[in-house]
Amino acid sequence: MTDETDISTANTMRERSGESRIKLWLLLRANRLLVSSVLTSAVFVAFVIAVAVLDPPFSRQIESGDMIETMFSTMITVIVTGTTLVVTIGQLVLSQENGPLGDQRERMASSMDVRDFTEELIGSPSPADPSEFLRQIIGITAQRATALRESIDKNNNENLREEVDEFAESVTGNADLVRDQLEDAQFGSFDVLFAALNFNYSWKIFQVERLANEYEESLTEEERGLLDDLKTALSLFGPAREHIKTLYFQWALIDLSQMILYAAVPALAVAGIMVGIVDGGTFPGSTLGLDHIILVVGGAFAVTIVPFMLFVSYVLRVVTIAKRTLAIEPLILRESQR
Repeated sequence: MTDETDISTANTMRERSGESRIKLWLLLRANRLLVSSVLTSAVFVAFVIAVAVLDPPFSRQIESGDMIETMFSTMITVIVTGTTLVVTIGQLVLSQENGPLGDQRERMASSMDVRDFTEELIGSPSPADPSEFLRQIIGITAQRATALRESIDKNNNENLREEVDEFAESVTGNADLVRDQLEDAQFGSFDVLFAALNFNYSWKIFQVERLANEYEESLTEEERGLLDDLKTALSLFGPAREHIKTLYFQWALIDLSQMILYAAVPALAVAGIMVGIVDGGTFPGSTLGLDHIILVVGGAFAVTIVPFMLFVSYVLRVVTIAKRTLAIEPLILRESQR
C-alpha cells in the first residue's frame, strides 16, 4: 500500500504549506486596513527613533537647510504620480470586462453552459450565491467519494480497498471542513476565496487518475465509472474556484483604487501644509525627550505614505493567492506537497 502521506493530505492550506499561522494571517486573513495601519505605524516609530538617536540632531538639520520642504515636495509628486498610476492600472484591468455585444453574448453563453453542466451534476439549479455554488460542487464531490468507497468495499483487492477507504475519508473530511467555512460566507470579503483555497482538488484528481491506472485490472466497469464521476466533480471545482478568484481580484482592485483615492487627498493636504507652513520653529518644545518637531514630521510622513501602504497590503494578498493557484491542473508546485 502507498504511504499514508501519498494518499491523504491535510485539510487546510496552512497545514499543507507548512508555514506559520501568523505569516498566513498577515498575508491573507488579516483585514487590509489593519495591515496597512500596522505598516504605517511601524514606519512612523522607526522614523522617530532613528531621527532621535542619530547625529546630527534633527532640529539642527532643519534650521540649517530646507529639508522639510524638499522632503514633502517630493512626497507630493510621489502621491500624485503613484495614485494616478494605480487607478489607471485598475481601469485597464477592468476594461477587459468591456466589449462589443457579440463578445458579451459569447461570455454569457459560456457561463450559462457551465451553469447547465453544474445543474446536471448536482441535480438542482445552480446557486446564484458564489459560496453556495462552491458548497454544492464540493458536496457532490463528497457524495461521489462515499459512493466510490462503498462500491470498492466489495472489491477483492485488499490494497485497493484500503487506499480508496483512506482517500475517500480524506476527500470527505476536507469537503466537510470547507463546506462549513463556506456556509454564510459573503462574497466581497476574503472568506469565500480563503475557504476555497483549503480544498486541494488538484491533488485529489491526481489520486483518482493514479488509482484508475494502478488498479486497472482489479476495477470493475462500475468502479471505473464511479472514479470518472468523482474526477468530473473535482474537475469542475477548478474552473469554478478560478472564476471566483478572478471576481475577487477585480473586487479587491476596485476597493484598492477607491481607498487610495480617499487616502491621497489628506496625504496631499498634509504634505502641502508641511511645505508651506512648517519650519524648525513651528513646534517648539519636547515631550518625553522627543522634540515636537520630530513627532510632527514623523506623523506627517506617515500620513503621506498611507496610499502606498494600502497598495502594499493589497498586493501582498493578491500575489500570495496568485502564487498558490498558478496551476489549475494537477501539478504540485510547492515542495511541501511533493
